[in-house]
Amino acid sequence: MNLNVTSEDKAEATVVSNLFIDEYMKDANDAQIKIYLYLLRMMSAGLPTDVSKIADLFNHTEREVVRSLEYWQKRGLLSLEYNHSGQLTGIRFRQIDSVSTAEAPAYRPAPQAALKVVPDDESVLRFNENISYTRDQLKAFKENGETSQIVFVAEQYLKRTLTTSDIQALYFIYDELKFTCEMTDYLLQYCLDRGKDNFSYIKKVAINWAQSGITTPKQAKELAGAHYEKYVYTALKALGKSNIPQQPEADMVTKWYKEYGFDLDIILEACKRTVIATDSHRLEYCDKILLAWKKAGVHHVKDIAAVDAAFKGNRAKETASRASGTFGQFDRHDYDFAELEKILSN
Repeated sequence: MNLNVTSEDKAEATVVSNLFIDEYMKDANDAQIKIYLYLLRMMSAGLPTDVSKIADLFNHTEREVVRSLEYWQKRGLLSLEYNHSGQLTGIRFRQIDSVSTAEAPAYRPAPQAALKVVPDDESVLRFNENISYTRDQLKAFKENGETSQIVFVAEQYLKRTLTTSDIQALYFIYDELKFTCEMTDYLLQYCLDRGKDNFSYIKKVAINWAQSGITTPKQAKELAGAHYEKYVYTALKALGKSNIPQQPEADMVTKWYKEYGFDLDIILEACKRTVIATDSHRLEYCDKILLAWKKAGVHHVKDIAAVDAAFKGNRAKETASRASGTFGQFDRHDYDFAELEKILSN
């Protein structure tokens, strides 16, 4: 029997595209749908929001929120805007087009396989989040020599007596996720440092770490500092840096990509030249190359050859005017990489 859906509510409404419902919603998970609809509501009302506020509203981690935003960007429904430091500053809704049969599978979440870890962030290790422990189990957990310490530490951090629900969450983290006491201690510190003291949030962070294969505090710290765009890792790897990016390094690469406006292929060409030219101060050296190309109007890799030719033709003249050997002097003449190497070495 068909159901007629009507409403007596005359309040202002948020309009959702039929194409979104017909073609996009079916492939998204609950978090992605909730966040998209919430953003529509904020846009309709002209209200600002932020990742932290969205995470609090839906009881997600901030990483889950960012994942959802990136999902909709991949689907072409949102455009995420960043400042030169790589911080998210704006979200722009894009016109919804019909999904082609060729592109839809690329963003459809893969089937979930129990207790199987695969690289795709959306195909993750699954846990029984609804597991419930008996009163006797919770009592034993609180009184056991090792696990009683977890309860004690949690109460000290939170400055309150844990509720039964809190202890259920702690037991789940210990029993189902296999967190050690050391790992649980760091988890509590991590969440409290971010102003999150409810166990619903703490449990979500713990599940997120477990799904990411995080088993030690050191790995958790590295994960916390690893949320940079892919081009950051690619450029730094091309410069010979294989460690987790430091913030100043990520800021520098982000500047090349967003402020200078270079595509990755141009950035990688500058990285290649840098590696050939010097073993030290590579970020600064590469920055000077890219700044010179920006001033010369380089937009494509093929433009670089013309800049190289012009530089070689004027090199004798420029050498005479760079006698002071300072960065400021270099900025006026750009593009003498041998001179830059000398400056950086000093």
